[in-house]
Formats: sequence, structure tokens, C-alpha cells
Amino acid sequence: MAVKKNPLKQLLKKPNQHKQKGPNQRLRQRAAVLIIIILVFGFGATLLRLGILTVVQGSDLQERAVDQQLADTTLTAKRGTIYDASGNVLAESASVWQVVMSPVNFKNDDQRAAAARGLSEILGVDYDNVLEKTRQNSYYSVVKRKIEVEQRDKVIKLVDELAENYSCYGVISLLDDYKRYYPHNSLASNVIGFAGSDEQGLEGVEYQYDKYLAGTPGRIVTAQNARGTDMPFAYEQNIASKDGDNIYLTIDENIQEICEKYMAQGVAENNVLNKGVCIAMDVNTGAVKAMAISPGYDLNHPYDLPQDVTRKIKALPEKDRAEAESEALAAMWRNKAVADTYMPGSVFKMCTASMALEEGKVSDKSVFVCTGSMVVDDKEIHCHELGGHGGQTFVQAICNSCNPAFIQIGQLVGAAKFRNYYKGFGFADKTGIDLPGESEDQFWEEGAMGTVDFAVASFGQNFGITPIQMITACAAVANGGYVVQPHVVSKITDAKGNVIKSVEKKIKRQVISKKTSDKMNEILAYNTESAGATSGYVAGYKVAGKTGTSEKIGNAKKQSTFEEDYIASFCGYAPADDPQIAMLVFFDTPSGNFYYGSQVASPVFINIMSEMLPYLEIKTDYSEKDLQYLDTSAGDYTGLSVTEALAKAEADGFTATVKGYGDRVIFQLPSISSNVARGGNIVLYTDEDSRTEEVTVPSFIGYTPSVANDIASLFGLNVSFRGAIGEGGTCTAQDLKEGKSVAPGTVVTLTFSASAGEGFND
Repeated sequence: MAVKKNPLKQLLKKPNQHKQKGPNQRLRQRAAVLIIIILVFGFGATLLRLGILTVVQGSDLQERAVDQQLADTTLTAKRGTIYDASGNVLAESASVWQVVMSPVNFKNDDQRAAAARGLSEILGVDYDNVLEKTRQNSYYSVVKRKIEVEQRDKVIKLVDELAENYSCYGVISLLDDYKRYYPHNSLASNVIGFAGSDEQGLEGVEYQYDKYLAGTPGRIVTAQNARGTDMPFAYEQNIASKDGDNIYLTIDENIQEICEKYMAQGVAENNVLNKGVCIAMDVNTGAVKAMAISPGYDLNHPYDLPQDVTRKIKALPEKDRAEAESEALAAMWRNKAVADTYMPGSVFKMCTASMALEEGKVSDKSVFVCTGSMVVDDKEIHCHELGGHGGQTFVQAICNSCNPAFIQIGQLVGAAKFRNYYKGFGFADKTGIDLPGESEDQFWEEGAMGTVDFAVASFGQNFGITPIQMITACAAVANGGYVVQPHVVSKITDAKGNVIKSVEKKIKRQVISKKTSDKMNEILAYNTESAGATSGYVAGYKVAGKTGTSEKIGNAKKQSTFEEDYIASFCGYAPADDPQIAMLVFFDTPSGNFYYGSQVASPVFINIMSEMLPYLEIKTDYSEKDLQYLDTSAGDYTGLSVTEALAKAEADGFTATVKGYGDRVIFQLPSISSNVARGGNIVLYTDEDSRTEEVTVPSFIGYTPSVANDIASLFGLNVSFRGAIGEGGTCTAQDLKEGKSVAPGTVVTLTFSASAGEGFND
């Protein structure tokens, strides 16, 4: 009999009493768990990666995709033109071309080889390099940029030859490009600066105003297929370039040429070792009319160093040449007028004198005693006049350029006031001129200037300022006391000629009163007139000015032939009764026969002013002394009978000498309109045989103008005077060498410089 199972007992059985699972079931469970884990981590990683690609790297990947799909060719913008004040071109971008290939259009290796061979020969590029470019999967591959007309014409001829001989079409093209060109080569080189091969401004105005001049480059954008090959021209987009803006300078081309001509002459005659600087500036507006650094450099070849410098570099060990060349180029490009400081010397006395007048510490009746030196804190400070000037008035102290007197004048002003005026004249701050690389002054910190420091500072020694700061201060002395903002750019126009920026006159402050300014104009004009040749006297004009000779303190190595190194300078303006133009001339380390400002800088100042003032149409007022040595123009006596020619020459103020046996004048010397000293001799030739006669040029060196004139008459020659022709001037140079054979009546141009003696100052 079967026993029935109790259901309750079945329900109350313990779990471990269940039947155990088999191995297959456990394997299936584990596989399911593993699949779930793989799915979770796999989809998670995928989602994470997708998030990184879309959110984090999305922008970058889009740009990379565009780069892969598009080819971008830059079209050069035409750089703006730089003009002088009168609209004469100083820098322009001339049209040149870039040679571009379309490699995908080549059909076979013969075409590629012919194109590579022709381009390498015409452009002077490597054949293998060009051949490699012909195999690129691209519609655009630049072969060479900035080719000139001659090469362009040869490339055009090559294109025709490839089409005719190889049935090769559309593989070479020419795109417009531009090359910077400077029509006057080195004129105003340190002001204008230059642009590099990429048309980016690197120095001067080219650098300072690059954002205006550069323009906006254009683009040719073409699509590429999956293989990276440019798609046909239907898929390209052209974005035209925008020409750069034009710059108009305050620089006057003619004044700049005059300054550079005489500065180069001064550098050569005085064997100047560290260049010369000349700045001419409108005293009322601060517009710089000329800024000449001599010697300059060729803007069309800015990396070509002077031969003597190149020789010195080649003589160095090879490891040192690159650094030496880099330093030499930087020095050549450096604008000494704004980037270098110098000790102004006695030209600064115009500022010290202005301070004393403004403060009421001196008057015409003030007397200062000079015994040849002055002791300050046991330091003996000498005057250039070792015997002393004795008792002298304030005006005489300026004309004598007496250091002990100016120490006393500075002491009357006081150190605190002196510093305030130093700041007021603008020496403590950069002028803000619109040129790169302007340096700061080198002056004593507040409270650091000792008694001796103050004494020598009173006459412009032992502190450093920039030339542009000095000419700006000089303008303030002249114009009523107003410190104006110096600038070299007058306006900027767009490519269509519309003015987009105009530079207006900016007055920073008034440092001295008009009364003081007028008095200084009167004193400094008297200084030039009384000192004559030694102090910037210009025949026919009232010029105010001051010489300067500063000793370069602390030089580790002497460079000149003198015991010390010096800077010779002259700073002045004209006309004194209505100042218009101020000019600073200085030479760094003259090593010729002279080093005083009156001997080196003053003659150059006179030469420049003698040409610049008539050009500016400044009214003349000649004295009897002026007329004695004033050049005049020779008349036209050719074609006249001998009797008529003699009468006309005499009426013109000349003597005349007849050569030959003819009845009429067929030739004359000096030639028509030549500059010749008044009272000169006109030689009238009446037949061809008489023109064979010659005379020998004598030496005029060391003679005064009057004696030189007598010598010229004795030898049957004429003279033209330049430089310091007033009292105290002697001839230091002549354009025709002694012993040269010339025709009678020939004009010899003589340059006069000041010599130590009566009226001499530093």
C-alpha cells in the first residue's frame, strides 16, 4: 500500500535540499553575464568616444576636414605707397609675378620633364625639385615668386612651346604679385625702413605703419576629392585682395637730399667714426622735414653691408661671423636720431639759459666771472678758454659758451627747478615720435644727482638724451615755449585717395613764456652774428643757434685720434625773428683734424641752411658783409659781339677776359647760370683754337674767403663759397684738386670751416 507524501513537509524542506544545477546551465548563466558586461562596456566606450569626438574635438575635427577637402592659395595684397610731403614716391610696390603649376594636367613624363627643364633654366631653380612638383596631385603648386618682366616673358614663351611641341596645356600660369621698390635707394633709409620678401615691414615707417600699408591678402579656395587631388576650376572660389593704405610723410624729398649731401661730406671730411645725424623740424608743428643718418643704406639691398665691414667680418673666425654680421646689420639699420642717446654738450645751454630767464634769476646786466676753471666740491671744472673770460654779461656768457658761467647760472636756478624744467622740455619722457625703437633718456634718479653732477649738467654734460628730444626742446625755445609732438607722418589715405587718418599739430605743454622765448631768439641770433663763421652764420638770414662739443665719458676704448672721444654738434633755427625751421647737426666721434662743434658741425649746418632756407622761400636780408661773398649766376654772353659781351659782363658785376681772335663769343666759362662769387672773371672764347688753353688749380686750403678770391683771380679761375665764410672761416676743402689742369674761368667750389681764434667757441 503506497504512502502518501505530505505536501506541507514538501514545502518546509530546506533549500539545500533542492536538486543541484547542471554544468550546462551554469555555463549559460556565465555567458549571459559576460555578454551583458561586454555590451555595457562596449556601448559605453562607444558613447564616450562619440561624446569626445562631437563635444571636445568637434571643432578641431571640422577644421581638419575642411583642410583636407579644400586647398587655399594666398593672393598677395599690393602694399601701400609711401610719399613725401609733396606727393613724391619714396616707396612703392611694383608689379611682379609668381609662377604656378597645375601638376594634375600633365599627361606623361615627357611633358613633366620638358616643363621642369624649361622652368629651371628660366627661373634658376633646381630641376629635380621642379620635376618632383610636377608629380603632385594638385591644381596649384608655386614654383617661384616675384619674377620680373624679363623672366615673365620667357615663361610665356615656354608655355607656347609646351603647347606646340608636347600638346601640353594648362600646366603653367602666372599670378600677379608685388615687390617693394625704393626709387631713391638710400634716401631717408633709416626713416622709411624696408619690407621683407613676404611684404612685411621690418624697419622704420614700413614697420611702424605695417598694419596700414600691408593691406588684406586675397585667396583662391579649391575643393579636393577623396584622393587629395584638386577638383576642377568650377569648384574654386576667388576672394580678391585689398590693397594697403598709402602713407604721406612730413619728410620733404628736396630738404632730405640737401641734408644727406652735406652730412655725407661732413662725415668724409672729418673721418667720423660713428655716423652723423641731422634733423630738420618745423618748430611750430613738430613735422620732421628731414632726418638724415649718415651713412645710410640701400633700401633695395638692405642686407648688403659696406665693403669694409664685410672684409672685417670675413677676417673673423667662422664661428663668430654670423653673430658679427647680425650686429653689423642692426647697427646699419638703427635710426640714431631716435634710438641712441648722446651727451648734448653746450647746445643744452639754450635750455639752461631759458630756465634762468623764466625764473627771473638773470638779466642782460647779470655778470659772471670766469678765471678759466671753477672748483665744485673739490672738483676743478675747466672752461674751454683756459685763460678765462674774465667778467662777462649773461649774453656774453652764452656767446662765449663759458662752462663756469653756466655752472653759476645753474646754481641760481637750483637743482629742484632744474629737474622740473628738464622734465618740462620733454627730456624725461620719450617724445612719442611715430618711429620704432625710441630710447629713453639717461638722467640721475630723484635725489641721486650730486653737486658736481648738477654743475656739469648745467652745461649739458654727463647725461644722455636722444637727438629727437634735443631738437624738440630747441623748437620750444624758438616757438614761444610750446613743446610740440614730433612726427614723420602727415596723413594716411586708402587706395582710392580718401583720407582715413590725419595727423594734427599736438601741443604737450608750454614750458617757458613767449617773453622768455623772444629774448632767447634775440640772444641766440646775436650769438651767430657776433661769432660769425664759428657759430652758424648764414648770409642773408637771421639764424639763432648754439654750438656744442661734448666729451664721451667712460669709453672703455678710445676710437678717435684725439685724447678723448667727442661729439661735435650745432643746434639752431631760422629766421630768428619769426622761427620756422629748427635743425640739429651732430657727428659722433670725428677723428680728422678737428673735433669742436664750431669746426665740424657748424659748417655743415651753414651749408644746409644756405640751400634749405631759399627753398623754403624764407625772405632774405643781405648786409654789405653778406654781399661781399655772395654767389651770383653767370649771364649768357654767347652769340654777342666782343664789345657787347664785355659791356654786358661789366654791367653784371664781372670782369671779363677775351680769348681768341674771333668777332663773336662762341663759348664762355663759367657756363650760363653757374654759381660764382661776385666780381668773378668771365672768360669769353671767340674761336675753337683758344679753347685748348689750360691753367693749373692752386691750393686754397687754409686761406680766408678774401684771400682765396684773390688767388682765384691770379690764376684766372672763379670760386664759389660754401660753409663758414664769415669772420674766422678758412678753406678746408676744394672740389678740384690742387695741380689739376682746367680751362680758364673754371669755378672751384671751396668749403670753409671755423678755426680756433677770435670769436671761437665750442
